[in-house]
Amino acid sequence: MVARISTVAFQGIEGVPVEVQVMVAPGKTGMQIVGLPDKAVAESRERVQAALHASGLALPAKRVTVNLAPADLPKEGSHFDLPIALGLMAALGAIPGDALSGFLVIGELNLDGTIAPIAGALPAAISANAMDKGLICPADSGAEAAWAGSEVDILAPRSLIALANHFRGTQVLTRPEPSVRAPAANLPDLADIKGQESAKRALEVAAAGGECRDGGDMIGLPMQRNDIADYLGLTFETVSRALRVLKDEGAIRVPSAHQLEITDVAKLQDLAG
Repeated sequence: MVARISTVAFQGIEGVPVEVQVMVAPGKTGMQIVGLPDKAVAESRERVQAALHASGLALPAKRVTVNLAPADLPKEGSHFDLPIALGLMAALGAIPGDALSGFLVIGELNLDGTIAPIAGALPAAISANAMDKGLICPADSGAEAAWAGSEVDILAPRSLIALANHFRGTQVLTRPEPSVRAPAANLPDLADIKGQESAKRALEVAAAGGECRDGGDMIGLPMQRNDIADYLGLTFETVSRALRVLKDEGAIRVPSAHQLEITDVAKLQDLAG
């Protein structure tokens, strides 16, 4: 039997559909993850096994193969932990596999079976909605995912046990409400740093996203186009082409590599859709 769980691989802020396929079969005991996983994904083997053990699920002395399809797409990040664990639980009959078919799953596992928050909950929820599926994500990421819209069915458990109990009908998980995460307390303060004025100024500009002048129309860019492309997961050509279209439409002007002037706000809003 092959259990199949839907998840995503992030490319910038886009979520590319990925299917996690889990098979438990006779053979040498162990778990193998294939499908171009990076180091964080490969290490999920240890996190998943420890979390399942802590949740009271004993793994059989069989060979477990996990395939992340499509196999030629690189997979990065710890958010594959939860879909791999749920696929394994479904393959072992611990939870009904058909109950998971309507959900896209993301989440990182702690060794005690609790589910840690991850980045990208909102893009994942948007991808789930586009696939006509609900979303299973960590409890601490549920409020972010809820901004995708009230029509998206969202389950945000704190642990594997809570999720299993939900599907058994012994515990009901309510849909999280959208909210903005409260700022953390006792953060480091640059005022505590003596000297280093140039370095502190650079950090302030980077955190602010640049400087605005002339009523906010002139924007200072804290990075060049190739850095913007890397940050968004795009190619340099794509970023350059987008800026060229905006310039040709008269929406912006780029006087230098570190400056961008908005010349027509209405045109920019129209182009943004």
